[in-house]
Amino acid sequence: MKTICCRLHRGDDLREKIEQIAKEHKIAAGVVLSGVGCVSCARVRDASGVNVRQVDEHCEIVSLNGTVSAVRCHIHIALSKEDLSTIGGHLMPGCIVNTTVELVLGILEGVEYGVEQDTQTGYDEIVFRGTDE
Repeated sequence: MKTICCRLHRGDDLREKIEQIAKEHKIAAGVVLSGVGCVSCARVRDASGVNVRQVDEHCEIVSLNGTVSAVRCHIHIALSKEDLSTIGGHLMPGCIVNTTVELVLGILEGVEYGVEQDTQTGYDEIVFRGTDE
């Protein structure tokens, strides 16, 4: 497995930067191995797939994981708020890096991600395809 290690900076949009990195590196299939840092505000979607919550306070990232590719990113985040309560969900644009985020992505060999509409879920879902590499 190859890795991409980078540091995100104050003001970066966490989700948008991950998507940008995936496109720049032409990642066919990858995973978030680690994401450590803090954000000044956050936007997460809950499990209903509809409700987006805005958190307007500094939060520590306590977990960041998901699938990453140039065509599709599906990332979940858990955040520790200032009172040490935790909130988490689907990472949405608008999660802004406060001081730093140390990001490590793993690039998987022999597989690529695709996207297909799933009539049961109503969402564009990931499809795993083997490659000849």
